[in-house]
Amino acid sequence: MKIIATILKNFRDELGISQKKLAEKIGVTQTSIYRYENDIADPPTKVLLWYADYFDVSLDYIFGRTKNPRGKNFNHKPENIKEISKQNKNLKEFINMCFDPKSSMNNRLKETLFQILSEEKENHN
Repeated sequence: MKIIATILKNFRDELGISQKKLAEKIGVTQTSIYRYENDIADPPTKVLLWYADYFDVSLDYIFGRTKNPRGKNFNHKPENIKEISKQNKNLKEFINMCFDPKSSMNNRLKETLFQILSEEKENHN
């Protein structure tokens, strides 16, 4: 089904990883990922369940039966967010540095934010 192929590709794009890396995570071949994402082959149930668990979405979402990826009791982050947080150990330190008034990054961050705001204002006028 084309909708499944599109959703699976969107998941991989969200992670920003190659088909090969995703295939290694799932335990399938890169060719399999290519075939699923291009609607050449239907992914087996175990692969669909992996996607649902990893991205914390329902199978109804993967099958395109609902636009809401989360169930009504959703209250935790998908695994890919946790993984990204683990990989980026210095993010908290960087954020603290950006908002420290004594840091040179503070002024650069302010300038960038003001520039974004002014561009946004121009785009809406």
